[in-house]
Amino acid sequence: MENDKKLIILVDDNLANLKIGNNLLEEKYTVATAPSAAKMFSLLKNNTPAIILLDIDMPEMNGYEAIKLLKSKPETKDIPVIFLTAKSESEDELTGLSLGAIDYITKPFNPALLLKRIEVHLLVEGQRKELQYFNENLQKMVEEKTESILEMQNALLKTMAELVECRDDITGGHIERTQRGIKILVEEIKDNGVYLEETKDWDVELLLQSSQLHDVGKISISDNILKKPGKLTDEEFNEMKKHASFGEEIIEKIETLTKESEFLNYAKIFAASHHEKWDGSGYPRGLKNNSIPLLGRIMAIADVYDALTSVRPYKKAFSHEEAVRIITEGSGIQFDPALVEVFISAAKQFKN
Repeated sequence: MENDKKLIILVDDNLANLKIGNNLLEEKYTVATAPSAAKMFSLLKNNTPAIILLDIDMPEMNGYEAIKLLKSKPETKDIPVIFLTAKSESEDELTGLSLGAIDYITKPFNPALLLKRIEVHLLVEGQRKELQYFNENLQKMVEEKTESILEMQNALLKTMAELVECRDDITGGHIERTQRGIKILVEEIKDNGVYLEETKDWDVELLLQSSQLHDVGKISISDNILKKPGKLTDEEFNEMKKHASFGEEIIEKIETLTKESEFLNYAKIFAASHHEKWDGSGYPRGLKNNSIPLLGRIMAIADVYDALTSVRPYKKAFSHEEAVRIITEGSGIQFDPALVEVFISAAKQFKN
């Protein structure tokens, strides 16, 4: 279609050359002719051509002067220019190219050569613009790709977490509430400068997403135990405790299937260590004090707070104040003393 043709401005003070050039080009391009550099600049006020074919020997303003002016203006400096001239000396060509021209075509025109050179230069210019666009938008593309990966990871985590919660229907909303609790604690830790070295490289958004998988091992626990409406027997409780190890194993299996494992590293720590206790009496490994990963120690407080303040078939919900008292009394026994202090300072946020 006519509108799809690229615009070429042909500049020459010889009207016969303008007519010849127009006849050669008009089948493939939209051609605007200009008998002088002044007329060319007038056309450029409202048009941006794909290329300019510029005669050198013109009165008033020659081609060399015209290209200097073109290259000095931000709006025209990137328009490709091909010089047209009867001159064929290499020194003349060098002068033209050094001023910014992309090619040098001698007159009279060889029709096939003129068309082919224009075609090649437009192709090169198109590729240059594509590369420029790519470079300018590379950061945006990387950010969009990263966001897409994070969305996919979060969808995976959320789906798996919901699968666990659907089976363990007596703890509805637990995953979301513990996630909010962890967010409060991590922000408070950073604000207070506690465990600064350990937390400085944390990707908080990613670890919050990963926390959703802390109970993923419950997928491997029998429904008879998981859905039991009353208190578990010792034997059943011992079986339930295996969910921490099961969770770690499930996440390790997922790790073997993906190269992106940072969020899985967080998830594995949460799953494996959130039932360890400061005094070493927890499970599954009986870790003690700072040998328990910091993420596990943080999750332990958020997890227990939610368990205390939630209704279970075998117990009523404790008040916020009672939960704070129980966690405070567990400082140095079940919980990291430094984190208990952090929890106390953020207790009002938990209540809210």
